[in-house]
Amino acid sequence: MIVTTLIFLMAGLAEIGGGYLIWMWLREGKSIYLGLTGGVFLILYGIIATFQTFPTFGRVYAAYGGVFIVLSVLWGWGIDKKTPDSYDWIGAIICVIGASIILWAPRN
Repeated sequence: MIVTTLIFLMAGLAEIGGGYLIWMWLREGKSIYLGLTGGVFLILYGIIATFQTFPTFGRVYAAYGGVFIVLSVLWGWGIDKKTPDSYDWIGAIICVIGASIILWAPRN
């Protein structure tokens, strides 16, 4: 469970960080090197995600969706200095519950 959680967190930070760096380059006129670095992080995200031990691609990526939503809210709070409101937190919790059901529901 700890390894699974760490992989989710590393992949999430690589995806959000990579997307953020590309955002900075294209939307805020920052250096192209930020965009290129962001691209490398996005490639790493794709690689890191394959280290999960779950057998199906779709379910793992659905579960990532819940984790990434929470990380995105935290990123916005910590990096963009936009304090999440109660709707942000309620939505994030609903997504994590849904992702947990997709990933860990008992199946045949």
